[in-house]
Amino acid sequence: MPMDFLRRIENASFPLAVHEKADIHCTAVLADAELVEANLQDASDSAGRGGVILRITPLGRAELNRLRDEQR
Repeated sequence: MPMDFLRRIENASFPLAVHEKADIHCTAVLADAELVEANLQDASDSAGRGGVILRITPLGRAELNRLRDEQR
């Protein structure tokens, strides 16, 4: 789940390398939603799949805050 992944990386040090297939997928979804900025390699390049999350965007931080407020 991309939002669970976003919560998991909330306090990470950036840039953050991602190599696991599930993490790459979550990163792509979050980047498409503009919740993170990331550089992902072309999915057709099976030899070097992976990427780097540069940061969680202000929109991503706002979404994390909204999720926390929902849990209260």
